[in-house]
Amino acid sequence: MSRRRSASRRAERTLATSGVLALVTAAAITGLAPASSSASSHREAPMTAGDPRADNTDVYAFTSPDKSDTVTLVANWIPFQEPNGGPNFYPFANDARYNIKIDADGNGRPDTTYTWEFTDHIRDDADQFLYNTGVVKSLTDETLNFRQTYSLTVTDSDGRRKTLLKDAPVAPSNVGKASMPDYASLRKQAVLSLPDGGQTFAGQASDPFFLDLRIFDLLYGGDLKETGHNTLAGYNVNTVAIQVPKKAVALKGDATRNPVIGVWSTTDRRGASVVGAGGEGAEDAKAPDAQAAPGKGGEEGWRQVSRLGNPLVNEVVVPLKYKDAFNALSPEKDATVTPVVDKVKDPIVPELIQSIYGVPAPATPRNDLVEIFLTGICKECGPIKADLNSQRLNADVDKAKVVPAEELRLNMSVPPAAEPNRLGVLGKDLAGFPNGRRLNDDVVDIELQALEGAAQTGKIVPALAAGDAVDTPYREPGDSFPYVALPNTAAVNQADALHPDGGVGAGLGGLVSGDGFPVVPVTAVAGGALLACAGALALRRRRAGQV
Repeated sequence: MSRRRSASRRAERTLATSGVLALVTAAAITGLAPASSSASSHREAPMTAGDPRADNTDVYAFTSPDKSDTVTLVANWIPFQEPNGGPNFYPFANDARYNIKIDADGNGRPDTTYTWEFTDHIRDDADQFLYNTGVVKSLTDETLNFRQTYSLTVTDSDGRRKTLLKDAPVAPSNVGKASMPDYASLRKQAVLSLPDGGQTFAGQASDPFFLDLRIFDLLYGGDLKETGHNTLAGYNVNTVAIQVPKKAVALKGDATRNPVIGVWSTTDRRGASVVGAGGEGAEDAKAPDAQAAPGKGGEEGWRQVSRLGNPLVNEVVVPLKYKDAFNALSPEKDATVTPVVDKVKDPIVPELIQSIYGVPAPATPRNDLVEIFLTGICKECGPIKADLNSQRLNADVDKAKVVPAEELRLNMSVPPAAEPNRLGVLGKDLAGFPNGRRLNDDVVDIELQALEGAAQTGKIVPALAAGDAVDTPYREPGDSFPYVALPNTAAVNQADALHPDGGVGAGLGGLVSGDGFPVVPVTAVAGGALLACAGALALRRRRAGQV
């Protein structure tokens, strides 16, 4: 993966500009123009597309609904896992580091970094090709021919590292009912307690992200009645999750005085060098050195190759020659580029929506978008007159050192919602996106509405109310840690005809999988959304002829 690098600081700043602007525009662009990318951050850059085990797809951060004194952080990797992908299935990379990073003081650098490193164990690699040689009833079963363990460390802002777990078991890929008849039990065995409180998990899960990606096929081929199919239905991802007391990640260990954190995930590879993807001008694209390792200064040989905070960042907007380099940037670099804020204030996306759908673009400058995506929301941050999730709200923060940075920000003092609204803050539910992100938050619809000015007016834009008509994950999250739904076992090309546990279904209405996780009837969700927004869709159909 070695590439030619240049020392051009101007190019590095250009990369930061491209990368941060992607955050503000990607959500709506996914609904307006053809592209080659897929989902929140699934295969969003050339290098990660060719290295799926390093490709972090989504990040979630929320106050634990069943343990409100803790915070849960979830990060996913390895997108588009076809459940029947044997014989090797989907292990984590054993030559990479998987990180979840937390910025408590708003300077764009991690104050706390949790790092998972994985090791492979094969019982018989000479005479067996199988992942398992019989029914697997436990994570240490002799029939499990391939398994993984991991070490989990935590690193503070000064680079001091502490080992939390060693040789911890990973939940295996879900081979199927014949091999793993009680997969829920295997998953439960992989949920481990941490020495200082909290718990962690590493293993496979049903992909919780949801959207209709056929929008990239020239806006549904000009027929907007075709929305409502969850493109990610039936696919799996690999998940790392951690639930810790809020004080473990709060500034100075005080979540009462300092409840706001910024969260993102990264992947490091040893010896990797990340530059532009090629083409004219790519030789000037230089990724910063030593971004990968936790703490200050990094460690020799490790380089960051993937980064994800808010959803829909590097997916669509960043030019191909800059996508890999954006994945190597640290949020602290985002603040070094003055044109970033200027571009955020006058985005092109609302003008495109106006030209295609006839929905008037909000007036510029768009300081509301600067708040939502770069600074967090606070009364002194911009026009959204609310104190919600800027690190400037932390009592012990040095405001002079707070910088604009692309991070998923969470105010841990906001209690879990008794009845969560998929539209989060726009739906009057302050516990949802963009205040952190829950597994059921409809980030595609939320970001589209935000770009159309809904955060300023406090009102949903009616003509875009249906969004992509995919409103819930394929499988509902669970009620307890690690919350992510159990992985699917049915072939993806049978996802509309089979239960996720492999059994034949009588259509899609009211399905419940064998492990008790309800399956969302995608067509029913789409139909309801379309009926509810029939007038808006009629407007869209008339406008579609202009595309």
